[in-house]
Amino acid sequence: MVPRPWTGFWRGLWLALSGAAVSQPGVDAPAWQAAASRRRAALVAIVFASTAVAAILLFCTQTASSSHPVLHFIQLALFVVLFGWVTAGFVTAMMGFRVQSRPDPHALPLAGLDPRTLDRDARTAIIMPICNEPVSSVFAGLRATCESLAKSEAAGLFDVYVLSDTYNVDLRLQELAEWSTLREQLGDRCRLYYRLRQRRTRRKAGNVADFCRRWGRNYRYMVVLDADSVMTGESITTLVCMMEANPQAGIIQTAPRACGVQTLHARLQQFAGRVAGRLFTAGMQYWQLGESHYWGHNAIIRVEPFMEHCALDLLQGQGGLSGEILSHDFVEAALMRRAGYHVWLTTDLEGSYEQQPSNLMEELQRDRRWCQGNLMNFRLITEPGFQAVHRAMLFTGAMSYVSAPLWLGFLLVSLSLRLLEPQTSVALMFPWLGISSTLELLWALTLTLLFLPRVMAVVAILKRGEQAAYGGSAALAKSAALEAVLSALQAPIRMVAHTLFVVTALTGLGLEWKSPMREAQSVRWGDALHRFMPIMAAVAAALLTIFLFHRNAVWWLLPVGVPLLLAVPITVLTSESGLGLSLRRKLWLLTPEERTVPNILVRAWA
Repeated sequence: MVPRPWTGFWRGLWLALSGAAVSQPGVDAPAWQAAASRRRAALVAIVFASTAVAAILLFCTQTASSSHPVLHFIQLALFVVLFGWVTAGFVTAMMGFRVQSRPDPHALPLAGLDPRTLDRDARTAIIMPICNEPVSSVFAGLRATCESLAKSEAAGLFDVYVLSDTYNVDLRLQELAEWSTLREQLGDRCRLYYRLRQRRTRRKAGNVADFCRRWGRNYRYMVVLDADSVMTGESITTLVCMMEANPQAGIIQTAPRACGVQTLHARLQQFAGRVAGRLFTAGMQYWQLGESHYWGHNAIIRVEPFMEHCALDLLQGQGGLSGEILSHDFVEAALMRRAGYHVWLTTDLEGSYEQQPSNLMEELQRDRRWCQGNLMNFRLITEPGFQAVHRAMLFTGAMSYVSAPLWLGFLLVSLSLRLLEPQTSVALMFPWLGISSTLELLWALTLTLLFLPRVMAVVAILKRGEQAAYGGSAALAKSAALEAVLSALQAPIRMVAHTLFVVTALTGLGLEWKSPMREAQSVRWGDALHRFMPIMAAVAAALLTIFLFHRNAVWWLLPVGVPLLLAVPITVLTSESGLGLSLRRKLWLLTPEERTVPNILVRAWA
């Protein structure tokens, strides 16, 4: 795998502006391309039209006072970006609602696939890169996957590889012991290999590349798993069948479902992903089609083009946004599509599972490295040959974290204008809504766009008659309400944390790379206090200062300020397994995988 040097952001931009063409593989346009173009045009048109109307309303409000034009301009610019970002998410959720109401004729079909007809040359490697992971839980999940795979119709096509980058000596010994035991228990039913990499370069991407260089040419496909992944043999063989039926498919990504969690925080994320997240994933599939995401795990890859086209070179330069590419998956998807192969997301395939961070601090630890990785990827947005959709993915990947400091900046600018111009708002005729200014109307509209996808997700479940899997209609409704409230409380904490992550990445400060815990872990009060005390102190000082000089403005800040003041108890209480399990017994935040646990998960947890 020889990497192709990156063109660089500014040179790539110059080539694009100068009209320099990049030769593309000579293949005909796929059948889905026309439908994808129409859908993307609709998405862009709705987002631009909605944002333009909202921006005009805000601009008309600002003309009531021109005493601080610079602040007004900054407020308008931030609002345009953020409202467009929120609207794009809302329209994607609407598209997901449409897909769940009627099947998409352009999606990859699951019907008519028979594993018994697979070519004997369709050999597939199941690879699991690991590094200092909890050994017992990793091999328990792998055992369940291997046993299910051994029962499939095409079990002889598969080999399983554990690719270890573990540098902890004790964990290495445990991995070897677990692998030896599992290999003996599986016997001839499943071929299981273990590789301990001595020269650990480029983290997971380097581990996968090392496998490809050594054994990649022995396989037509590889299925990539994370340390917390569990997949049924049926789902894996179905992915191979889909690849065989679609020779131009380079990557097919499943939509893994979170499962096996106990803490309140993890169960919140599990429920949100199963309900609203399912809507957004279906919406992305609707407008991306064959130019979709790759999330780095629970996906199948065509090995030969991956080895030829998806090697990753270093990003040139100095600082935190140079060197090894951290979030390699989005870039590999863009490279695969540039080579002429399609990247698909399938949302209907059952049997693909993963876990979630057990508490908010572990989630933020993971987000820190994701933030730096996505900001690094933005440097590749002008790379010649990348499709517009994958450029948009690189942008949205960075924007998912940059939006945090933008929201914080918008709040501070709006607060400043409110303090400097307390009497300049333009009155509106919405007294029954408690809305007295255009800015408040736009805030209400923004919050509505953020909240409505949750309502649409619940309606979609009710329309399909699936509410029993969530504990019934009443349990589904109250769980959705609880998730919305607790997510609103956690949102300001995430906003401030992501803002700090962006600043850290842009300033080149060191990044601690640490895998999140795979098992439930409660946060101690002292640890939470140590992490959040500086933020809490700063917020308390700011609220007190504003209260002393402009008492009425404090009420405007409470929705953001109160959750930040309560960051420690929110983090600690949501990390408790006892609270999460107690709510599950009362049918709160219940998901179908908890209502009726799949056999493979029963085996993995045993």
